[in-house]
Amino acid sequence: MKPIILASASPRRQEICTLLGLTFTVIPAQNETEVDPTLPVEQAIVQVARGKAEEVAAIHPDTFVLGADTTVIVDGEVLGKPHDAKEAKAMLRHLSGRTHQVVTGVWLSKNGGGDGFADVADVVFGEMTEAEIEEYVNSGEPMDKAGAYGIQGCGMRYIDGIRGDFYTVMGLPAGRLYRFLKERL
Repeated sequence: MKPIILASASPRRQEICTLLGLTFTVIPAQNETEVDPTLPVEQAIVQVARGKAEEVAAIHPDTFVLGADTTVIVDGEVLGKPHDAKEAKAMLRHLSGRTHQVVTGVWLSKNGGGDGFADVADVVFGEMTEAEIEEYVNSGEPMDKAGAYGIQGCGMRYIDGIRGDFYTVMGLPAGRLYRFLKERL
């Protein structure tokens, strides 16, 4: 496969790209595109990923640029990254003991063109006590993650099950992304 630019500073996305055997350079997008609430969630998340990829591709038009975005949805409510500890605690209370969806949108851009997709995983979240929520938020781990938890970190303690790709929850749907890139690179 050809080298790509990953338009994300996420260490988790970088780890997944490395595990996939991709040759990549990291050039994070600087502008955060807002989720369009008028679109279906999957389409809106792909649009955010597209915005990131196209921002970087505008500077590097002859290179394939991969953008991605991940969000958590519970009862139709989109949970992005928490702005502060209070919001992180509220998100974790909302997820506690419930099943939610994690949607990761992907966009590959080059020379003004591109293509993308969204992948969805269902995550069964276990019950959390107030003390566990407090301890987890105080660890700092939830602060840069959609839904205020990291499945690959200490947040794993609260996961009772997953239907779908584990890596979608981490930030890139690995198997599907590999096949997608193999067809285009």
